[in-house]
Amino acid sequence: MATSKASTVAAYLKELPPERRKVMSAMRRLIRANLPRGYQERMSWGVISYQVPLERFPDTYNGHPLCYVGLAAHKNACSLYLMAVYQNPNKAAAFKQAFVKAGKKLDMGKSCVRFRSLDDLPLDAVGDTIAAVPVDAYLDWYQRSRKKK
Repeated sequence: MATSKASTVAAYLKELPPERRKVMSAMRRLIRANLPRGYQERMSWGVISYQVPLERFPDTYNGHPLCYVGLAAHKNACSLYLMAVYQNPNKAAAFKQAFVKAGKKLDMGKSCVRFRSLDDLPLDAVGDTIAAVPVDAYLDWYQRSRKKK
């Protein structure tokens, strides 16, 4: 699936083939169950985005809400974007270690974890990673990273 033009999460999920929709819906439930207060679920950039609302923090580098977690379905796999892992080397190391401990193969770029099914992921570690960064801490990381540039 290419980037979706759906304006709502429900419409996005409806576009998906049944098997992909099942995986995405389950991952969405996991994210929402672990997401700290203050982030909101929206469609952004053609994917499901869990972001800091502009009303809370409008001073972004591109004028768009800051994405904390993203979730996308593609033709052959799904992607989970974890900015906490991307922005924090300690969280990245712990996340990678969780895959080793669970005996699972990690297919990851800087923030993008690619997976085909929920069995590909250590779901407890995914949930813990999402739950680990309250909005205030995320905004602090973001603001410090901008000062370095």
